Amino acid sequence: METLELLTTLTEASGPAGYEHAVTHIVADLWRPWADEIRVDAMGNLIAVQQGTGPQPRRAVMAAAHLDEIGLIVTGFDGEFLRVHSLGGVDRRVLLGLSVRVHSRREIPGVIGSRPPHVLPPSERQNVLPWHEVMIDVGLPAEEVRALVRVGDPVTIRQSTMALKNGRVAGKAMDNRASVAALTLALEALRHREHAWDFYAVATVQEEVGVKGAITSAYGISPTIAVALDVTFARQYNDSNPGVFELGKGPTIGVGPNFHPQMVKRLAEAAESDEIPIELEPLPGSSGTDAWGIQVAREGIPSGLISIPVRYMHQPVETVALVDIERAGRLLAGFVCGLEHGYTPRWEDEV
Repeated sequence: METLELLTTLTEASGPAGYEHAVTHIVADLWRPWADEIRVDAMGNLIAVQQGTGPQPRRAVMAAAHLDEIGLIVTGFDGEFLRVHSLGGVDRRVLLGLSVRVHSRREIPGVIGSRPPHVLPPSERQNVLPWHEVMIDVGLPAEEVRALVRVGDPVTIRQSTMALKNGRVAGKAMDNRASVAALTLALEALRHREHAWDFYAVATVQEEVGVKGAITSAYGISPTIAVALDVTFARQYNDSNPGVFELGKGPTIGVGPNFHPQMVKRLAEAAESDEIPIELEPLPGSSGTDAWGIQVAREGIPSGLISIPVRYMHQPVETVALVDIERAGRLLAGFVCGLEHGYTPRWEDEV
C-alpha cells in the first residue's frame, strides 16, 4: 500500500484510549499478509509475529507503536446536550467548532459549539472553556439522546486526512498512527528480508492514559530487546525552542536513561548503514512513550526509541512528512536485520 493511502486509512479510523477495537481490526487486516501469527491479547494489544531464520532458541525483538488517539468521553447530559471530559491529553483550546463522532449504540455525528462572541461579555471572549461548559450537540431531542447515548460512550474528532504540498500530510491521530504506518512498512519489508531474530510487531493500546498496553504486552512477550516508535515535536511557526526537529529531515533516536546505550548505538549504526538521516533526541527523564513502560517490564528489557517529528501535536491538524514515516520504517527494518543470532546488549563496563 502506498504510504499516503496507508496513513489516511489509519488516521481516519476511530480508536480513542480504551476503545481501540475498530482501528485494531483495520491494522490486523493490513498486517495479516506479512505475519506468521497474529493475535489480540487480553488487554487489546495487537501482536503480529514474524519468525526469524536463526537457529533455535531464537531471541525476540519487539517493536511497539500505540494505536490509541486522544478523544472525549460522555460524562452526563444537560437536556439535549452531552457533557464530556478528556480521554488523554486533549487541548481544550481547539475543541470549539469541531465536528465529532459519538460512538454510542450507533455512531452519531455531533458538533462542539459555544455561545457566539456577540453575546459574551468582553472578559469571557478570550477564555478557554472549562470542561463543565464543553457540550456536544447531536441535533436530537433530549429523549432520543438519552435512548441512544450512554455515560461512558467515547467521542472522536471527525476529521479528514489532507495531503499538503511537499509530501506533508495533516489530520488527526498522527500521534501515533504515523508510527503504526512506519511499523506496518517495516513488517512488510521484513517479510522479504532475512532476519535471524523473531520479530514481534505490537500495536499497543492506552498509551495516552499511561502506557498500559506497552507494559502488559512486554510482560507477555518477554522480548530480549525492544524498540518503541512514537512521535516527537517538529519545528513550527515562531518556534526556536530546543528539543524540536525539522520535518522531512528524518526520524530521531532517543538518548537518555530510558534507553539502553547499546540500543542507541545499534540504531544509529543501522541508520548510517542505510544512509538514513537521523537526529539524536536527548530525553533526560521519562520519554512519555511506550519505551517507558517496556523498559521496566519483568526483570528489565533493553529499549530504544524511534520518533517521527509532528507539528501541532494533540490537535486536529497534526502534520507530518511522509518521508519521515518511510525512513522510520526502513530504520526499524534495517536494525532488525542487523541483529546477529548470539547478540546480547551489554553495558560497556560490566562488573
